[in-house]
Amino acid sequence: MNRKILRLAIPNILSNLSVPLLGAVDTALIGHLDDAYYLGAIAVGSMIFNFIFWGFGFLRMGTTGLTAQAFGEEEQTASIMTLARALTVAAVIGVLIVVLQIWIADFSFWLVEASAEVERYTRIYFNIRIFTAPATLCLYAINGWFLGMQNARYPMIVTIFLNSLNIILDVFFVYSLGMHVDGVAWGTLIARYAGLSLAVILLVVKYKDWLQNYVHKLLLEVKAIKKFFSVNRDIFIRTLCLITTFSFFTAKSAEFGNVVLAANSILLQLWMIVSYGIDGFAYAAESLIGRYTGSDQQKRINLAVKYCFIWGIGIGVLASGVYAIFNVHILKIFTNQQDVIDTAMIYFLWTIAGPTVSSFSYIWDGIFIGATATGPMRNSMIIATGLVFLPTYGIGVFYLGNHALWLAMTLFMIARGATLTFFAPKHILRSNTG
Repeated sequence: MNRKILRLAIPNILSNLSVPLLGAVDTALIGHLDDAYYLGAIAVGSMIFNFIFWGFGFLRMGTTGLTAQAFGEEEQTASIMTLARALTVAAVIGVLIVVLQIWIADFSFWLVEASAEVERYTRIYFNIRIFTAPATLCLYAINGWFLGMQNARYPMIVTIFLNSLNIILDVFFVYSLGMHVDGVAWGTLIARYAGLSLAVILLVVKYKDWLQNYVHKLLLEVKAIKKFFSVNRDIFIRTLCLITTFSFFTAKSAEFGNVVLAANSILLQLWMIVSYGIDGFAYAAESLIGRYTGSDQQKRINLAVKYCFIWGIGIGVLASGVYAIFNVHILKIFTNQQDVIDTAMIYFLWTIAGPTVSSFSYIWDGIFIGATATGPMRNSMIIATGLVFLPTYGIGVFYLGNHALWLAMTLFMIARGATLTFFAPKHILRSNTG
């Protein structure tokens, strides 16, 4: 079982780590410019696009779960039709986002109370990056399908290529051409479409025989469509709560001023770096749990759950140790502004605790997605957001200031892990029957 987990997890970890590496490079590039508001603009801009794109993360997660179960059942037509439905939905939503960009921008800046400088440069960033929407969402669908097919290597190739190109372009635009947030946005736009092109090439070359199982009249089959949107509806609600939490965090950080916003964005980046590492095992859980659910092998489901947790929690504890030892040295990689570093150190204890307390919820997410037990995931996130995160900040901010944001985020992660643990015996960890 460990070998199967690592075969899926290692490519996922490598590809996942290139995502926060890109974010870290962007932060470091912009963080070494003259003013903190550039970094604030990247933080707010990234928050807006996280809200937009993460909301449609079901195109990746739901596609993985449904495809993995079809793979376990050895249903080639069901598998390829899942991809076709996901790509259709991704393309339609992506185009709609581009068409509605003016209203999306105005609504976003109405929600976020940033300084005039931050808003000005965020709009520059937004007006370019919004055109990545179709490519980003279609990549979600294709990579999700690859993972469901037990193929973690292709998403790794696509993601590493995309983010490596993005980093090269960002450095070129910012350092060589003297651009700022607009350079980062252009780098993202070009890299996204290059990544999508590579993904399509890999899909057509490797799965040419599978693609022949496409049946156009099944694209809108009522039963399959109902299941597709039922699973994805729950994931959408779950993800909406998640991005609301992270967006709320960034918006409230902006209210504390540009320096706190910059410090919080760096610390949150450190949380995300570890999450992408642990998510390698969560993705492995999605693929394996989905496969074993499809082939009705409960004993292997229970075993996969056990070992995915061992690996995921181990990474979380290791990361907490690294952060505790190298705290200020890590911060200096991201920025040379001493006021930002000093402010970040005040709140660094929360970043040390973050990887360990978050690891439980990340692994459970992968397990529940693979089993397409999306209702409990939705309920868990609603509880963690509405009954834990928001009340904790609302009460704590009067006494703790910015510390209240970090306390709320920490308790939010703990609540997610605890509620999913509560739901697991009924939906995942049944007695061994196969």
